[in-house]
Amino acid sequence: MALGVMSLLGFYLVDSIFVARLGTAPLAAQSFTFPLAFLVIGVQVGIGIAIAALISRAIGAGQQDQANRLGALVLTGGGLLLGGLLLLLWLLQAPAFSLIGASDAIRELIRPYWAIQVLAMWVGGVLYFGYSLFRAHGNTRFPGLMMVLTSLLNLMLDPILIFGVGDWDGFGLPGAALASLLAFAIGLGILVLALRGKGWVQRHGMLVQMRVSAWPFAQIAGPAMISQLMPPLAAMLATALVARAGDQAVAAWGMASRLESFSIVLVLGMTMALPPWLGRCYGGNDWDTVRRLMRVAAAMVIGWQLVLGLLMALLAAPLAGLLVDTAPVQAYLTLLIRWLPPSYGLLGVCMLVVSASNALGWPMRAMLISFLRLFLCYLPLLWLGYQLGDFGGLALGAAFGNLLAGVMAWMFYQQALGSVDS
Repeated sequence: MALGVMSLLGFYLVDSIFVARLGTAPLAAQSFTFPLAFLVIGVQVGIGIAIAALISRAIGAGQQDQANRLGALVLTGGGLLLGGLLLLLWLLQAPAFSLIGASDAIRELIRPYWAIQVLAMWVGGVLYFGYSLFRAHGNTRFPGLMMVLTSLLNLMLDPILIFGVGDWDGFGLPGAALASLLAFAIGLGILVLALRGKGWVQRHGMLVQMRVSAWPFAQIAGPAMISQLMPPLAAMLATALVARAGDQAVAAWGMASRLESFSIVLVLGMTMALPPWLGRCYGGNDWDTVRRLMRVAAAMVIGWQLVLGLLMALLAAPLAGLLVDTAPVQAYLTLLIRWLPPSYGLLGVCMLVVSASNALGWPMRAMLISFLRLFLCYLPLLWLGYQLGDFGGLALGAAFGNLLAGVMAWMFYQQALGSVDS
């Protein structure tokens, strides 16, 4: 599963590396779209958490027919909900990008890219719901392999569609979105064929199941989506702050965001693979196993991210030079790589606790932790760092925000376990 997640995140990082070869303006344009893309991802992850939690609980309780009806329900309803959100983001693109600091010239570059990217995100979102269905049934191998496949397809299509072949100059920035769309579409076609042979999607009785499961689904998906929607809101505010330093700073910030997602691949893999196991433990009232799983997961995350983060910090300058060509963007990116990756261990602990809280029937606690991480730890220290030390201070403030968030989240988790024991 971790290999699959790493491939998927490499998918996005490769996009940005190729786009960076087009120049600072196209990279800045793509970077301005990230907060809205994170908004979409937040909704689909919230739905995915509910899929994994409800279906794994039904399987744990021996109710396979109910699990199959839930599979059909969430695929259909999730696709419609995500489509409505993406349509809204397409219609409101001009005020949205203006609000986070994109200039008129940058918005002209965004418009053709965003038109294709919106459709690509819908196809990718439905594909993600299918992955959640497999994970809920304990199958993490197939989603992992599919993520590798779609990433390889994107890697092959990106240079062709962005830069062209022979006398054809390619599509430029929109080519990156088109490559994503084609890769996701092929992946979705394979997923549909795989699901046909599993029997995990049962449309008969789906409407009855909707009436029965609507409230339990909302109880998990609602707080989970709110939890997942807070990071995009924070990303919008952070991007607006970074935009004060100019398009070159935004370009570096966007590349650092892609690099962050790729470098915390182990964390993201665990946040997707762990909830179904925790959900089964919750359904079987096996809290000792919950404790063991969380201790092992937290130790792995802290150890791995600390080693990787220190290595990246030591190699910050050459790594920045490898990712971007423009000297000012390299300077900004070097500062971000030097300070942020070593803090990702405790950020990962916070992410694990949020994911586990949703699976263990504590959705409101997960939402509270997400809120405090962003609006008590991250954004205030980001702003304070910028005020005290410009862009370098901003990077340092973000790092300290991650450290504080991890400590706070683990304290909340221990408090919740104490209430189970009492």
